[in-house]
Formats: sequence, C-alpha cells, structure tokens
Amino acid sequence: MSFILNRIVPLAVLALLAGCSSLNPFASRPKNAPAPLANVTPSMAVRVIWSVNVGKAGNQGFRPALSDGRLFTANEGGELMSIDPSNGKIVWRIDTGSRLVSGVAADGGTVVVAGAEGAVLAFDAANGQKRWKFDASTEVLSAPAIGNGTVVLRSLDNRIVALDAGTGSRRWYLQRSTPSLSLQAAPGIIVADGLAFVGLPAGRLIALSALSGAPRWEVTIAEPRGATELERVSDVSGTPALIGRDICATAYQGRIACVDAGNGTLRWARELSTAVGPGVDQRYVFAADEKGNLQAFARDTGSNLWRNTSLAWRGLSAPVSFGRAVVVGDRLGYLHFLSREEGALLARLSTDGSAIISAPLIAGSHLIVQTQDGRLLAVASD
Repeated sequence: MSFILNRIVPLAVLALLAGCSSLNPFASRPKNAPAPLANVTPSMAVRVIWSVNVGKAGNQGFRPALSDGRLFTANEGGELMSIDPSNGKIVWRIDTGSRLVSGVAADGGTVVVAGAEGAVLAFDAANGQKRWKFDASTEVLSAPAIGNGTVVLRSLDNRIVALDAGTGSRRWYLQRSTPSLSLQAAPGIIVADGLAFVGLPAGRLIALSALSGAPRWEVTIAEPRGATELERVSDVSGTPALIGRDICATAYQGRIACVDAGNGTLRWARELSTAVGPGVDQRYVFAADEKGNLQAFARDTGSNLWRNTSLAWRGLSAPVSFGRAVVVGDRLGYLHFLSREEGALLARLSTDGSAIISAPLIAGSHLIVQTQDGRLLAVASD
C-alpha cells in the first residue's frame, strides 16, 4: 500500500493497494492469502480469439483505449502502438522516447500518454507521428482524458490542466490544495458532453467546463473521518463511470455514490472501501471492495442486490459489464465471469499468470484485457 505524505514521492501504484492486510504503510506485513479458486462448471463459454505481446507494464495499469475502430496501448518501456481489434495485428509501433507511467487516451485522431517527470506526449493516431509535448508540474499517474478537442490531466500536486488536443497549448488550469496524506495515485478523469469529471483527494468529485475550466458542481463522495490522518484518507479511487445522466464514483475508506451528471445532485450512496473504480450498465452498478468482495447495486436506487465473497484478497480490478456477465481480473492473471443478476460464477479464464490491474475494455463484441507482463488479449463469449 502506498501513500503520499507531505510531499510527492514516486512509489508503487494504487492498484497494489488491493489485498493489503493493514492500513499502516510504514510497517512490513504479509498480504492476506488469496482465496483458493472454487471448482466451476462453466455455464458461459468464453475463449481467447487473439493474443499479442505489447510489452511489460511494470507496476503501472496500462489500459488500452479504443478510438475510430483502433486499439491503442503502451508499455512501461516507452512503446506506444496501434492495434487492429479484429485480429490483434499491430498497425504501427513506436518508441515515445520516454519511460511511460500512464496511458492511454485517444480521440479525434490524437493519442496521448503520460511519461516520466510530468511529460505528456501526443501522437497522430494514423501513423504514430509525434505531435506535441507538454511538461506538467509533477508526475501524472493516471491516464489523461480526451474529448471535445481537449486533453485534461491531473498531476500529483493536485493541479488539473486542460490542453488543446491539436497543439498541446494550455487552455486553463485549476490548482486544488493537496492533503498532507493521500493515496499515491491520481483518480481517473472522464471528458464528455463538454464537461470534465475529475476525482480528487479527500473524497471529492468535481465537474468542470472542458472549454473554460469553470466549475459546474462539486460533490462529496466520502467524508474523511477517523482519529488519525491515516484513518481519514478517503480519496476518490479509480475512474468514475458515466452512463446517461448518472456518474458513479468510489472512495477508499469511504463510499460508492452515484450523482446527477448535469447538476451534481446526489442520487444515492452506500458505505464501501475500494482502491478501484466502479462498473456500470443500464441496470446495475458494480464494485469490488478492498477485500475482494464483488457487489452489485441497483443503478436507480442503490439497493444492494448481491455480494460475492469467493474472490477474497485476490486483488480485483475494476469490474466491467459484458453481455450477461460482470467481469473482473485478479492479481494472479485470472478473469472471472459472474452473473450480472445473481453474482454466481459463470466462467473463469486464465491468462499469463501476471496481474490484471486495469479494468477490461469492451471493444464491440470482444473483451480486451492487458496483463502486467504485457499480454494483450481479446476474449469472446459464445
């Protein structure tokens, strides 16, 4: 488990936080043993249709991005590549010239990644040609977001910056105070419908105009509480999930909550502690808590529909809805497919044995997964 205390320091990414047995980041302690896998008789057929080596991610969570019918992904060593999602063939592969710490964002012909020491790099989606570079004030650990011709990023000093996607010139920035103790990771960002939705430390979610940076609303996902600074850490964790008028977010040592994306009105909130973001679909909101329990909530009311405890301490990724299943990866390289309606295990798929840190990505009828050791896979369901 990693924290930032009084100053910004490069430590392990937040995804490693799942599965820790204690909140004390300064004491050595064993991790809880992951729950053994129960026997499963598959009631959902899943298979790998292609697989390609894209390079190791180290401790970073490199989630691919999908734009204009192409996948874009990166690795810790600094490579960025474009991949045909129908067959896994690499269209182009370049060396960005920088060690990468997060990525990828893609939209409107531009692909953006974040490099070491605050470097933000943009490339042409068609051929990988470099377009521009921007130097952020401190390191950017979560993938930038891009939409409406604007790239939005948040650096570890809690500065939110918007850049012109075509030129890299700065449009606006917003500086927020940084708590003395916070999780060592920047919560994710979504840009949609002219707004940038940004998760913040101390349990806050803010909506800003993508054009001007003017705040539209700010809401509390979780209130810091407890007798010590460590107990009061309640940062928004992972990337919020947007569907229709609902945006849902989670907080470590806090809650899961859904709010009205237009005006910030809180729809519902439930107690939850997690290091990863939620998953949503038309009916459900899914969350994997810090102990490895997967839960489903009714999207409209927040009522708890089911809770599966069979994957305890397996370090689950953020969940994603896929057909009749909700899917999570774990730190041992397994994909688990559970019933959206009941939470029963439908199928299991082994990858390469390395951690699946980032949430799987839906690309048409396929599920795209990137492992820590660099295997990118497309999974289909029959």
